[in-house]
Amino acid sequence: MQVTETLNEGLKRAYSITVTAAELDATVNTKLVEAQPEVEMKGFRKGKVPMAMLKKQFGDRLMGEAMQESIDGAMNKHFEETGDRPAMQPDVKMTNEDWKAGDDVNVDMTYEKLPEIPEVDLSTIKLEKMIVKADEASIDEALANLAETAQDFKARKAGSKAKDGDQVVMAFVGKVDGEAFDGGSAEDYPLVLGSNSFIPGFEEQLVGVKAGEEKAVTVSFPAEYQAEHLAGKEAVFDCTIVEVKEPVAAEINDEMAKKFGAEDLAALKTQIGERLEAEYGGASRAIMKRGLLDAMDTLVSFDLPPSLLDAEAGQIAHQLWHEDNPEVEGHDHPEIETTDEHKTLADRRVRLGLLLADLGQKAAVEVTDAEMTQAIMNQARQYPGQEREFFEFVQKNQQMQQQLRAPLFEDKVVDHVFAQATVTEKEVSKDELQKAVEALEEE
Repeated sequence: MQVTETLNEGLKRAYSITVTAAELDATVNTKLVEAQPEVEMKGFRKGKVPMAMLKKQFGDRLMGEAMQESIDGAMNKHFEETGDRPAMQPDVKMTNEDWKAGDDVNVDMTYEKLPEIPEVDLSTIKLEKMIVKADEASIDEALANLAETAQDFKARKAGSKAKDGDQVVMAFVGKVDGEAFDGGSAEDYPLVLGSNSFIPGFEEQLVGVKAGEEKAVTVSFPAEYQAEHLAGKEAVFDCTIVEVKEPVAAEINDEMAKKFGAEDLAALKTQIGERLEAEYGGASRAIMKRGLLDAMDTLVSFDLPPSLLDAEAGQIAHQLWHEDNPEVEGHDHPEIETTDEHKTLADRRVRLGLLLADLGQKAAVEVTDAEMTQAIMNQARQYPGQEREFFEFVQKNQQMQQQLRAPLFEDKVVDHVFAQATVTEKEVSKDELQKAVEALEEE
């Protein structure tokens, strides 16, 4: 086997690989010898089929396998010896397409190698970490919001008309063709107007009713209603309004705290403070990460594989096009051209991606099985009722696994760099943090 370099220009590499006919024949013979003991053929005992007959029967198929294995072996050996890491799948083409038995196999291989990443002194990176404490005002604001979600209802003044959002306590009897039907009656039933918990059109007709009033509500059951004997039928509900109540925020006390799983109000405040500071910490980390990436973008310089840049620019252009055209769900659309802006963004992403990958490799950063399992479970929650199917899909899909692993790996590398960088903490207000987040989102 002979490997000859034909191109060495920047990161571009090209090689001519020749596998001799003798090497191919030797590989085929080795495969036949290995298979001979298990081969059965009419007229011969198992394992006693002559080699010449085996070669005639299986030689062509084994020759194809020998070609592929020899070329793959030559490529693997080449990458081991050179240390080259191809940026994308190498382009491999057989040049003697008129090949026949007894000929050498000639193959051209071209690829772009990943660049050598210069050493980086991470301690020279200076970052600011914004620290926000959960003050009483923020905790009280969060408590008030919780109280709104845990709203109660109190009786309106006598004679008040029901409004959208009010709770109407009523008795009702539903009839179809003048006959009451099972499940269509209730006493002291509390219905929040606008909740859409009843048949479409029902709640709207109760807006404006008063306590003590009787109201006949006429609606039609949906055609797809689960009870077949009622589906599509017109029904009349004779309603007697017992009480009209307006929504009020729950009183902030120990009882409300218990509704949210806390022992008392003090414990709920502690939980809210911890949650707020976790949210502030997440926002602060995002800002610090952007500062880190900005610093690293100018930290070192190295050549980038054009194929990676083109692929990334194309992906960016495609993504942005779909954001601008959300009505197009598939990929049946005109060809999307990349702009200088797409290419500039691609340059940054590819450079930072290669740099972070190199730093992670040198620091032996790994994503554990437990971390991957947790990531899959988090993603699976987006498909309620299909969690098991999603889990199994990911297990069988290498590309999906990589999509989930990549951000985990990046975050762990970023944490590694944070630990090496010079970080200064600065205590700021919630508003200052929010402004920094908004500025980040506008970029």
